Amino acid sequence: MTQGAKEERRAKVIEVLNQARSMELQAIHQYMNQHYNLDDMDFGELAAKLKLIAIDEMRHAEMFAERIKELGGEPTVSPAGGVEKGQDVEVIFPFDANVEDETLDIYNQFLLVCRENGDAISMKLFETIIEEEQAHFNYFDNVSDHIKKLGASYLARIAGTPAEAGTMSGGFIGNQGGA
Repeated sequence: MTQGAKEERRAKVIEVLNQARSMELQAIHQYMNQHYNLDDMDFGELAAKLKLIAIDEMRHAEMFAERIKELGGEPTVSPAGGVEKGQDVEVIFPFDANVEDETLDIYNQFLLVCRENGDAISMKLFETIIEEEQAHFNYFDNVSDHIKKLGASYLARIAGTPAEAGTMSGGFIGNQGGA
C-alpha cells in the first residue's frame, strides 16, 4: 500500500467529516434561532428542548472537529446553509424532523465512506451521532404529530411554561439519560 493511497483515503474521510461538521454548524444556528423565537412566543418548554438539542449539535460539531484534527485536517467553520427565520410553531417541528431525517440519510452514507476507506474510528463516531440524531428526529416528529392532532389545545398546555434549561449543559441527549 502506497503512502499516496493512504493519504487519498484519509482525505475522503476528512471531506465527509467536514461536510457533517458544516451541517452541524447550520443546525446549531437554526435551532438556536427557533429556541429564541419559541421563547418569545411563550412556548418555554419547547424552547428549552430546542436549546438542549442545539447544545447536542454543538457537541457533535466539536466531535467532528476533533476527529478531523486527529486525521491532520482543518475543521471547517462554515455552516452548510442559512437559517430559516420567523417560523410559526406549527412549522418548526415538521421542518426540524425533515432536517434530522435528511441528516440521518446523509450520515449513513458518510459512515459507508469511512468504512470503504478503512477508518473504523470515524465510522464509530458517525454511528454514535446517528443514534443521537435519531433521538432528535423522534422528538421533533412526536411534537409535530401532537401539534397536528391536538392543535391549539396542545399548544395552550405548553404556553407559559418556563424556557430556562437551567444548568443542563449536557444537551437533550445528556438529559435523556443518553450519551
